[in-house]
Amino acid sequence: MEKLDLKKQFKSVYQASATAVREVDVPAFHFLMIDGQGDPNSSSHYAAAVEALFTVAYTLKFMFKKSSAAIDYAVMPLEGLWWAEDMAAFTADRKNEWRWTMMIMQPDFITADMVATAIAAAGKKKTLSALQELRFEIFNEGHCAQILHKGPFSEEGPTIDRLHQFINAHGALTGRHHEIYLSDIRKAAPANWKTIIRQPMQK
Repeated sequence: MEKLDLKKQFKSVYQASATAVREVDVPAFHFLMIDGQGDPNSSSHYAAAVEALFTVAYTLKFMFKKSSAAIDYAVMPLEGLWWAEDMAAFTADRKNEWRWTMMIMQPDFITADMVATAIAAAGKKKTLSALQELRFEIFNEGHCAQILHKGPFSEEGPTIDRLHQFINAHGALTGRHHEIYLSDIRKAAPANWKTIIRQPMQK
C-alpha cells in the first residue's frame, strides 16, 4: 500500500524556522473549511467546527485507504485564517469579535463527490452540529512569509511582530493572518506547542 506524507512532500510550506523569517510561495491546495466568529477558547461553534473538520478528514482518509487506489496518507494539521471586521479588535485581543476560517488541507486526489460522501457517512455515525457548514474548496495563498512559534498561543505576539517587521521591510502585508497548528495540544505541554505563523505579502 502506498503511503503519503504530505507534510514532507510540501515541506517548504509545512516546515518553518523558529530563528528566521522565510519567504515562501504557497501553491493552491484543496481544503475542508468552516467559517465562524468568536473566542476560540470559549466558543461552542469553534469546538464544533474543529470536531466536524477532523471527523470528515479521517472519514476521507479511511475511505480512500479502503478504495481500489489503496493509498494511505496522514491527516494534515488544523489550520486557521484569522481576522476581524475592525482589525483593531484583532490586535487589541477582543476575541469575541474575531472571525476565523478553520481548515484542513486535502490531497489533490480527493474530489468534491468524495467529500459529500464522507459528510453523509460522518453524519450517520455522529451528531455534528457544524457538519453542514463544511465546504470543500481551493485556497491559493500565493507569496507569503512565515516563521515557527514555539510556546502557547497567548505568547505569539513577539513572533507575529517579528514577522510583520520583516514583511514591512521587504514589501507590504496582504491577506489574512494564517496559523498552522503542528502540535496536538491535548497531549503536548503548552511550552512545546509548535505553530507556523504565516502572512501573505506583496513584494
